[in-house]
Amino acid sequence: MRLGVLDVGSNTVHLLVVDAHPGARPLPAYSHKAELRLAELLDESGAISPEGVDRLAGTVKEAVEVAEDKGVEDLLPFATSAVREATNHDHVLERVTADTGVRLRVLSGPDEARLTFLAARRWFGWSAGRLLVLDIGGGSLEIAYGQDEEPDAAVSLPLGAGRLTGAWLPGDPPDPDALRALRRHVRAEIARVVGEFTRLGEPDHVVATSKTFRQLARLGGAARSADGLYVQRDLNRESIEEWVPKLAVMTAEQRATLPGVSEGRARQLLAGALVAEAAMDLFGVRTLEICPWALREGVILRRLDRLRG
Repeated sequence: MRLGVLDVGSNTVHLLVVDAHPGARPLPAYSHKAELRLAELLDESGAISPEGVDRLAGTVKEAVEVAEDKGVEDLLPFATSAVREATNHDHVLERVTADTGVRLRVLSGPDEARLTFLAARRWFGWSAGRLLVLDIGGGSLEIAYGQDEEPDAAVSLPLGAGRLTGAWLPGDPPDPDALRALRRHVRAEIARVVGEFTRLGEPDHVVATSKTFRQLARLGGAARSADGLYVQRDLNRESIEEWVPKLAVMTAEQRATLPGVSEGRARQLLAGALVAEAAMDLFGVRTLEICPWALREGVILRRLDRLRG
């Protein structure tokens, strides 16, 4: 069957169309993206602005039309932290449903972590042993650990690259004092949950998903996206430690010229690098592997599992 996953994230609204059936690997058929950066369209009360609600409803409507054009039989629409944590999220959801007919399922932070973990487990298989999975989104950081398909620990922290950039790093390039304050904040937030994971034992394999980690790996010399999904891509902590001070003195325009860095994500790359560096340092990780599958694939796999059951 042809499935569509509609991911309303903090940075983008992404429709991923796949051909899939239970027991088989989902095959990507089409991808449609629109950058909204909802995490940056919040007013002082934490509500998504009227302009942001209008743009979101219009973008979801467009995505639904694309899904219909591509023959999608089953659309799986969900929203993550930007909608979940908006103070007017009920209004946002009602407006989207009224304008498009789509009822967005709002995932909790731990659910995001669990579904991303499922995708990583299926990608790497049982031979990977105990997995520690890190994911930096626009609004939150997800961390999950376990040796089965359901993690033994899964948390979500408000440390997304877009959220932190808007709240802590308004300058371009940012003020050094603001950067130091953000670094302290990020490390304090992550340090609060490290013990919950380390008590479970050392992971056998540490992996990361998300655009932020892929961009950082590319800066460190990893293969391009064009080289395909099956090329192993690693990220070393030493590489991030070298790049953070360089990124800190660059403007967003200058970062956008770096290999693998898109113009839309250039502004928030520094905040994402601070989170990645802190997570790898506090969890004692020297090297991690980039996982091509993430939350969207986890949603698809969970749906296929239910069909098989």
